[in-house]
Amino acid sequence: MRRFSDQPESLGDVLRVVARRVKKVDLTVIDEVRELWPHVVDEKLATTCQPEFVKNRVLVISVPSGVFAQEISFETETILRGLAALGDRAPTSLKTIQKA
Repeated sequence: MRRFSDQPESLGDVLRVVARRVKKVDLTVIDEVRELWPHVVDEKLATTCQPEFVKNRVLVISVPSGVFAQEISFETETILRGLAALGDRAPTSLKTIQKA
């Protein structure tokens, strides 16, 4: 059980708790994915396609067009292998969404 404290919590800690409760999103794993991203995909994909969030171990990636969605699809196995370093928090599948 957590004890009451009159010390303020950091905004980042509060937002992580709220995000997990509302969307079941782990904000720490997406930070780690973003850190690994340029090492997992080639430079063109790294600069044009962005990891947005991980929910239920699905990594959602924003892409500028269907062409990039197809490239991500072709690279799915490579991407997932590269992110396996995250252990039991690593994404197990990918989903692309097109940027507006």
